[in-house]
Amino acid sequence: MSEVILQVALPSPLRRLFDYRAPRGIASEGLRPGVRVRVPFGRRQLVGFVAAITDQSTIPRDKLKAASEVLDIEPILPDTLWQLCRWTANYYQHSLGDTLSCALPTLLRQGEPALARQQLLWQLLPGAYPEHPAISRAPRQKQAVQILGQHPHGLSHALLGQWGLQRDTLDTLEKKGLVQQIRQSPHHSNEPLPLLREAPLTANAEQQAALDAIIASKGFTCWLLEGVTGSGKTEVYLQAIEHCLRHGKQALVLIPEIGLTPQTLERFRQRFSVPVVILHSGLNDRERMDAWLAARNGEVGIVIGTRSAVFTPLANPGLVIIDEEHDLSYKQQDGLRYNARDLAVYRARLDNCGIILGSATPALESLHNADTGRYQHLRLQQRAGDAQPPQMHCLDIRSRPLQGGLSQPMLQAIGEHLGKGNQVLVFLNRRGFAPTLMCHDCGWIAECSRCDARMTVHQSPTYLQCHHCDSQRPLDRHCPKCNSEDLRPVGAGTERSEEHLKQCFPHTPVVRIDRDSTSRKQAMQQLLKQVHAGGPCLLVGTQMLAKGHHFPNVTLVAILDADGGLFSADFRGPERMAQLITQVAGRAGRADKPGQVLIQTHMADHPLLLDLTEQGYAAIAHSELAARRSANLPPFSFMALLRAESTAPEQVNSFLEQASVSAENLQASQQLSVELLGPVPSPMERRAGRYRAQLLLQANQRAPLHNLLHQLLPLLEQAPQGRKVRWSLDIDPLDMF
Repeated sequence: MSEVILQVALPSPLRRLFDYRAPRGIASEGLRPGVRVRVPFGRRQLVGFVAAITDQSTIPRDKLKAASEVLDIEPILPDTLWQLCRWTANYYQHSLGDTLSCALPTLLRQGEPALARQQLLWQLLPGAYPEHPAISRAPRQKQAVQILGQHPHGLSHALLGQWGLQRDTLDTLEKKGLVQQIRQSPHHSNEPLPLLREAPLTANAEQQAALDAIIASKGFTCWLLEGVTGSGKTEVYLQAIEHCLRHGKQALVLIPEIGLTPQTLERFRQRFSVPVVILHSGLNDRERMDAWLAARNGEVGIVIGTRSAVFTPLANPGLVIIDEEHDLSYKQQDGLRYNARDLAVYRARLDNCGIILGSATPALESLHNADTGRYQHLRLQQRAGDAQPPQMHCLDIRSRPLQGGLSQPMLQAIGEHLGKGNQVLVFLNRRGFAPTLMCHDCGWIAECSRCDARMTVHQSPTYLQCHHCDSQRPLDRHCPKCNSEDLRPVGAGTERSEEHLKQCFPHTPVVRIDRDSTSRKQAMQQLLKQVHAGGPCLLVGTQMLAKGHHFPNVTLVAILDADGGLFSADFRGPERMAQLITQVAGRAGRADKPGQVLIQTHMADHPLLLDLTEQGYAAIAHSELAARRSANLPPFSFMALLRAESTAPEQVNSFLEQASVSAENLQASQQLSVELLGPVPSPMERRAGRYRAQLLLQANQRAPLHNLLHQLLPLLEQAPQGRKVRWSLDIDPLDMF
């Protein structure tokens, strides 16, 4: 047989494999697709995956470099996850090597051994006892032997230290042959534990019907669990997971944001005694790898994570849950632009297990899949316990003065609810003190020098910040246009509303929760702890408060500005507005106290707001699906967005024009039916100092669109214009900006 050649997938944007000779001294029998290898690449050493093994190459053998070393004996990813990565790279038209790299924790990408940390335990050896002659005159050693004798499975050094025992004492006992050190996974339990720490709640009729359907199904099934806020979707998750665990399987639970991780983890650990791990970007590299390996090795029963956790390997996959499945956070917006919700569905199919997509406001794509029979639709239409849906009303603020973004009727309603000992949530999806700094004399507005955007005024500390490129500068003292000193912050952000509420209600704690107030570690947990103490308080926050949180004492939700979503340039604007308002409104009246929702608006008679307040999210979803069908928009068509950016706008236009011409030529030769829209400037044409434009490709079927893209992308990679710009392709884009 000829010399073995490895086809290696490398973490590179190039959508191809690279050929290498096998390392010297490595037999072909020891090589398998899926193992990691370290290879020379230019002047660097990269870690890649063996994608295939062959004896043929288009490159002369004397020109082929040899791989430096093989890092694994067995493939590091299970077969189904390997298939998922290959499918992901193909569907999203992305490099396989880069896709596989995204599926690994950082340390494994860097070539670290796939070995988790183990805890070191001290354990008594047979024949050791407190009155042993070797320690008759050593009271500290005698004490150590006595304590270890009470814990036959061993104790960590940290626990022994609680008795004042030092390492020297244990080392001496080890030399005397009385104790030994053992290594053990931190998730290992020496004693059999009951599955549940607390009994499940009694399911109501709707919850039980949903559970019966989930438990009765075998193999792959996708359920869309549509439940109004407070209907007990989490209890359905927990009892479905219990059934999964009792059959020796593992559960993967995806949540949209890191901020929801602590409370989700606490809820699951209160219910189950099995090991639970979390995976998100807030962990350090070692913690993330340990959790990833524990899941792969079957040492944990439940894995909770954000978007990237969809790639976590499971030894015995049994159930996947996507909470708040409509959330935009599941869509990666740079690099590999995957949608974790959609990947999770495909993964569940590969693993032949069930998947639950849960939401009070399902995405229209998911509702369409339920309507067409691809998903099974489960509904929870009543709140758990005796809780009633909150009453929603629009508060017309035309001609009314606003202070801190609040009208007088809104302040009056807040005062009434606080006076009854309740809590109030004030929602404003705009952080900072004010969205604009304006000169009162000439109308000059503080704008970002790098973006087509206005600078936001922040007060604590005082500075101007662009929320698109994060550039900052000191607050202007003089107008650069007319030199006036009369510069005024215009509009209200969460900081300004917080300040005004403190003035109006000086004896009530005001808790602001936004990206600024929760940037420090554990800050979110500390703020929520203050809220959950139960006393009267005011919560002021952005969409971080809109989902997943349970505030039993909140009886009023005050939405300060609902008009932005009514006039969005994105066709998904109405859907997102309805989802956000419904989710925020769902924080009110979740216990035995009735809830109220007041929506400040200048458009109180707008049909979307009327439908939402009178008929709920389902009415909006139904009308929007009908409108999208008429306009041939997703989910009734399929899109891809080719974006380009550069410091020179003419380079962007040249590249996209060439892409459009190439796509039209391919269509003509292949007789493909794909509509090209553009190129046009992006809605925000300049961002972070770079000019941006885009070309939209749309088709009635997926196959023609992907066929065209598969042929187009190699042409773009080789085009001279492509080397002068940054460009990316977004399959199934959710953000048209």
